[in-house]
Amino acid sequence: MDVLSLIPQFGGVVFTVVAFVVALSVIVAVHEYGHYIVGRWSGIFPEVFSLGFGPVLWSRVDKRGTRWQIAALPFGGYVKFMGDANAASGKDEAAMEQAAALSPEELRRTMHGAPLWARSATVAAGPVFNFIMSILVFAGIFMFQGVSKDPLTVGELLPLPGSVQELREGDEILSIGGLATPNFEDAAAWSAFTDGIPTEAVLDYHVLRDAQELTVKGPFLFPPHVQQVAPRSAAMDMGLEPGDVITAIDGNSIFAFEQLKEAVEGSNGRVLLLDVWRDGQTLKIALEPRRRDEPAPDGGFVTHWRIGIAGGMAFEPAKERASPMDSLVGGAAQTYEIARGSLSGLWHMITGAISTCNISGPLGIAQTSGEVASQGTQSFIWFIAVLSTAVGLLNLFPVPVLDGGHLVFFAYEAVTGKPPSDRVLRVLMAFGLALILSLMIFALGNDLFC
Repeated sequence: MDVLSLIPQFGGVVFTVVAFVVALSVIVAVHEYGHYIVGRWSGIFPEVFSLGFGPVLWSRVDKRGTRWQIAALPFGGYVKFMGDANAASGKDEAAMEQAAALSPEELRRTMHGAPLWARSATVAAGPVFNFIMSILVFAGIFMFQGVSKDPLTVGELLPLPGSVQELREGDEILSIGGLATPNFEDAAAWSAFTDGIPTEAVLDYHVLRDAQELTVKGPFLFPPHVQQVAPRSAAMDMGLEPGDVITAIDGNSIFAFEQLKEAVEGSNGRVLLLDVWRDGQTLKIALEPRRRDEPAPDGGFVTHWRIGIAGGMAFEPAKERASPMDSLVGGAAQTYEIARGSLSGLWHMITGAISTCNISGPLGIAQTSGEVASQGTQSFIWFIAVLSTAVGLLNLFPVPVLDGGHLVFFAYEAVTGKPPSDRVLRVLMAFGLALILSLMIFALGNDLFC
């Protein structure tokens, strides 16, 4: 049973806040643990590992002398290494005075006295652990879900109102509408196959059943069935749910997801009246499509009208277990695509090609956390992995106060043989902090007004 399904799904404030805190805490814990463990392996002594800021609610000191604590404000965390004057700044006069009083052996255990390679590895480890977490989570989900069996085989049949359904579980699909079914691995052939299927409400399926070939009738392969609902979308706001089937738009019957897509894209934002079949009942739902900037195949972005749902086949394809290596490769590819898409989106926002409303702040992320959690544990875990990739990427930006900024300082030290002066560091850190705070205020404005 899905644990999250036991929680009342009414989008309440408490549920949203709890989901946000859980997601953020997991990501922060992994990020800071990366700093902690690599610092420790590198010979730098971690004095404090804190999950959260502010008043300490709980703490204990382990056998190595590190204090582990949970603080009252669960919106971040830090690792304080020996020689740090505080958790936020990497270097200041107080830290230098403390370092001067240490023996060479003790100095080696501080962040400032450690070799450049040890400091660089310790700082880089936080974002790297975020990426590793994302890869492992995606890989685990791929292994749990499995991959579609080749050749295409019918798994669970979906309930579709008024459709002709002669397919059976276990049927191997040899052809649909006269088109031979290709292997999933051949992406080009599969795309041509799906594009070429006749747009008809009832199709001929040539199948292999119990070692016999026969032709049966079945629905269009991609019906207007709601498989997923996007967070913070028109569909989510108006209560569409996975499993719903859209049977008509403005009174006109439809049987293909492509018909729904064409109606939404051609609406120009006009309100659409949908007939929605759910558990044997037909509901009337009015949806107003919203403009969305989406990645294009050429690396750019295209603006479309969307309601925020994804569809699938008229049946769940039968699955087979994915190998650990294939799952890891898939997890790495998924993480890379998220990072690439994020960088592309940021660049297009900077150049003005797409709206800056695509940047979400804490309120938007919290709302998304709650809505994704309401869809089930697997969706929530997937979202945490996506957010972990984003946090790791953000921390690598070359901005002072972020990990990427410290790595730039270390690169300067590697080239010149000495770190930047205290005065320069203070100015850069103040600039970086102002930049981050400005971005947070801007993103919060997006949450409120976009």
